[in-house]
Amino acid sequence: MEQVKLAINTKLIVKDNVLAVICDSSLKTVSSAIYNGGHNQVKAVLNVGVPEGYSDLSLHLDPLELITSSATKIGLTKDYLAMITAAKIKNYSLVSKKAANFSVSVAATAGCSHGESSGEEMDVQEIAGTINIIVLIDVNPSESCMVAALITATEAKSAVMRDFDVRSRYTGDSATGSITDCVTVASTCCGKTLSLAGPASKLGKLVGSCTRQAVTEALLKQEPVWARRSVLDRLKERHLGLEKIVAEISKVKGLNIDASGLVEILKSNPFAGSFLLAAAKMDDDYQKNLLPTDFADWSDISKCLGNYKVTKQDCSKLPSYDSVQLPPFLKQALIKIVKNAQE
Repeated sequence: MEQVKLAINTKLIVKDNVLAVICDSSLKTVSSAIYNGGHNQVKAVLNVGVPEGYSDLSLHLDPLELITSSATKIGLTKDYLAMITAAKIKNYSLVSKKAANFSVSVAATAGCSHGESSGEEMDVQEIAGTINIIVLIDVNPSESCMVAALITATEAKSAVMRDFDVRSRYTGDSATGSITDCVTVASTCCGKTLSLAGPASKLGKLVGSCTRQAVTEALLKQEPVWARRSVLDRLKERHLGLEKIVAEISKVKGLNIDASGLVEILKSNPFAGSFLLAAAKMDDDYQKNLLPTDFADWSDISKCLGNYKVTKQDCSKLPSYDSVQLPPFLKQALIKIVKNAQE
């Protein structure tokens, strides 16, 4: 069993599939936890990992059974709240920072194989990938301050999704989290009284910084793939898979390309990959009408992607390849790359 002292009378312990922040007295909490969430007073905050081989059906029919049986492993039968994660508890990250009058510790587990973008339409077929965050504040925050800290931690989590360019499984849009994420803010209620925890406040800066680092580290421990995806992986996450791309650009007369041929082109020309990623980023803004208003028609400008000594009129004269159903900047970049490789 691992043990780490976080504050006076407060420690983090890890045993088997349980990570817990435990206080000898009590912790004031605000939480989205499935068990004893909301505003509460508890002696422990648990992050319970789903053991390998544990039935999904059993979990969803009776999540309390997993929680209570796991809590007994560390001697708890009452006065606790609990979150559940499919991520391995051993892949947790703990980040602690101190200020003059208080300290913040954040323990996180993370997986985002099921990314989503809040506000989009979702037809959920399975639940996989969860980011669970425990924020311990060793100070005496007001209730509104604790809610602000929860919001700040959530913003920091979403910033990590942006940093890794995680995409929604449902639409390919930029992800804000995964569908079962949970955040708990706990306070020892010791020391100075604080009322602010927004991102610019002294407390909020530490909450945001610790959360962002902890989620980043935990995600890379759980799913190292996020640090080494290929260009084609990044496009597939945008719902632009290799087979679809090849089928579309093959509509252009004179372009004879198959999946293996495109893969070889990208392998032999690293600049081509960076060109595609730049085009994909432009398409993100294009699809949301966020490109600057300097030009009346960005679809025309996309035709000249990579050509710097041209005017808007020159671009409008270039072919649009209307039959190719791909985002405009990516479409033009792919066609240029393949044409250049085949010349």
